[in-house]
Amino acid sequence: MAVPDLSPAPRVSASSRSHPKAKPGYGKRSVPDQRPPREGDFALLPERERHIAGYVDALPEGAAMDIKSLARSQPLYGQMAVGSALRALGVAGHLRHVRCLSGEGGQVRWVTRTFWSRIAHDNEWWDAFLAAEERRSAPQEAAAPPPPWVHAVPAASEAPASVPAQPPIAAVPQQRTAEPEPQPRPEPTVDRPSPAFLALARLGRTDSRLALSAADCAALEQAAAEWFVRGVDADYLTHALTAGLPASVDSPFGFVRRRLHDKIPPRLPAAAPVVPGTPVRRLIVECTECGVPGRPEAFRDGLCRPCRQLDPA
Repeated sequence: MAVPDLSPAPRVSASSRSHPKAKPGYGKRSVPDQRPPREGDFALLPERERHIAGYVDALPEGAAMDIKSLARSQPLYGQMAVGSALRALGVAGHLRHVRCLSGEGGQVRWVTRTFWSRIAHDNEWWDAFLAAEERRSAPQEAAAPPPPWVHAVPAASEAPASVPAQPPIAAVPQQRTAEPEPQPRPEPTVDRPSPAFLALARLGRTDSRLALSAADCAALEQAAAEWFVRGVDADYLTHALTAGLPASVDSPFGFVRRRLHDKIPPRLPAAAPVVPGTPVRRLIVECTECGVPGRPEAFRDGLCRPCRQLDPA
């Protein structure tokens, strides 16, 4: 009879490997009230998941959690293996991929975070935690205006008496002005590609399975531009289009067009009228397998319904 391997997860020194940091607001977020790490953490997981879990657990807050960054730091596993391991860790209850409405840096935008727990939790615990996290991230009440004397400007009668009066300016004899030199003719302006076009054009460099032609980028430019209107940036768009790719993509144009339509994020609250008393969604869970967004209660084990139906388990 086969005996399961219950060896503890390796304690990887994440800082020594110079794991990349995510952009401000993105990346790993550990859940609160975590107990200290123990030797037997993740011992019940399969070997690959145990190794990835031990590495992720040692990463600092804000570390990049995308598949490419993790795979570059894992000599034993490639991108597909890391992606499968993250999915298994989500099903096991160690992580959730979440889009949060963030106002960091003075700009309201959707950011992708991976909430991590050293202890595996069930769906009810994650639903309660994400609901509390959404309430915590709600905007605080506006600060009181500064006292009136902060911006007070003295009246003309209150000007300091020590400022000497300016002497009258002596008249200067008028001189003949020189003729203006001929200015160089401005060079014709060249139309620069839009951010949406550039993001589509760079997909092939991020993943060769999504290489698009110039004509393809022009045809999809308007659909991609709508994502930017809704407050996301090029990195967010690239992650959403390249996450969870199949082994082969027969038609990159059709695949990207479908994802641009299916995975487009919701509009920012400021862009749509809000009925008084209606809560604004500030947190959306992403499927660990395909990346589709939705309400936390619509996911079980971090998976959307179509991905759960495809799960052989």
